[in-house]
Amino acid sequence: MSLPSKIVCVGRNYVAHAKEMGNDVPKEPLLFLKPTSSIIREGDAIVLHPVSTHIEYEGEIAVVVGSRLCKAQSEDEAVAAISGIVALNDVTARDLQKNDGQWARAKGLDTFCPVGVPVPPPADFDKVELITRLNGKVVQHATGADMVFKIPFLLKYISQYLTLEPGDIVATGTPAGVSPINPGDVVEVELVGLSRVSNPVVAGA
Repeated sequence: MSLPSKIVCVGRNYVAHAKEMGNDVPKEPLLFLKPTSSIIREGDAIVLHPVSTHIEYEGEIAVVVGSRLCKAQSEDEAVAAISGIVALNDVTARDLQKNDGQWARAKGLDTFCPVGVPVPPPADFDKVELITRLNGKVVQHATGADMVFKIPFLLKYISQYLTLEPGDIVATGTPAGVSPINPGDVVEVELVGLSRVSNPVVAGA
């Protein structure tokens, strides 16, 4: 699978997650980028880099842009540009995120973007069910309906500022339930009936 030109992510897009992090829900989507060098696939290891002492999982619903550029003028045009939906783990070095204020280091370390296999998008994004498991235990559970900003709006909004190119990934935010990961853990993010990605966690050198 080829790499996208960019991974566009949305922060604080679930009310409960914003509250658990001590933040308000933003008035507009809060956007940031992850580098493509952070992408890993099913079964690859998430590396706990020694530059951080507090690394957490963030299970997310992500969508993939299709075969044409997306500069959407409407939500319908934005939805038409989506070719796939995919499970994604926005792994985050929480201490770096708090120290830096901006999130390039915290979100962009190598192995910090496990991505599953995309499948055709459903007719109703609100019904997509997200489950994150840590060592087999459910730790996050939400649906697309729980988002502050829904997927069609997000694609329209993002494409006002960034041209979304074929293969680009848009990660739509994580629900409540994040917590640290440690060597020996296994994190699984599943979009029920659609896509999943499972990764072991290892210590970095």
